Amino acid sequence: MIFDKKKRKESAEEHGKCMLSRREFLMYSGASAGAASIMSITLFPGTAQAKQTKARVVGYPRMNIGKLSALKENEPVYFNYPDDGPNSQAILVKMDVPAGGGLGEKQDVVGFSLMCTHQGGPLIGQYKVVGEHRVLGQCPFHLSTFDMRRHGIIVSGQAYESLPQVLLELDGDDIYAVGIMGLLFGRTDNIIAMQEA
Repeated sequence: MIFDKKKRKESAEEHGKCMLSRREFLMYSGASAGAASIMSITLFPGTAQAKQTKARVVGYPRMNIGKLSALKENEPVYFNYPDDGPNSQAILVKMDVPAGGGLGEKQDVVGFSLMCTHQGGPLIGQYKVVGEHRVLGQCPFHLSTFDMRRHGIIVSGQAYESLPQVLLELDGDDIYAVGIMGLLFGRTDNIIAMQEA
């Protein structure tokens, strides 16, 4: 240990000579990275592996799921979308409060997947009215709850993704499901035919 103030000061000055400031470090590391990328382009021309590929367009089915006039406030209607495959259970409900993506005069008709995004817990029968709030949950597995007024955003629990929202379209009195915003739990594609192709 250095107990002498003079020796301690000299040691600190000597130590400071080999240290870079944060600004100097970022400047030198950025310049080094830029030089390395330029050198790789210059030294190895024609090694890029980019190629053109066609974009894959997913076409969701347009499915009639109910009539606007038949919906009763806060009484859910259950259906499967986009197919009858695994984890396709969904809910359609007229909530009597405006919601993101809502249909109708009050923009209060929405649809959502009924599978929790955490571990696929079933949310059937878990629609609740709490004052002005409309939620799906609590999930029986880990108590996740989702806000149906705000595009199915997670309110509490273990889930870390919003609940997939079924995109709806109104044609006269008919309500159609036309797509899904988000990935259904347990699937790599929402459309099963895409997985098999």
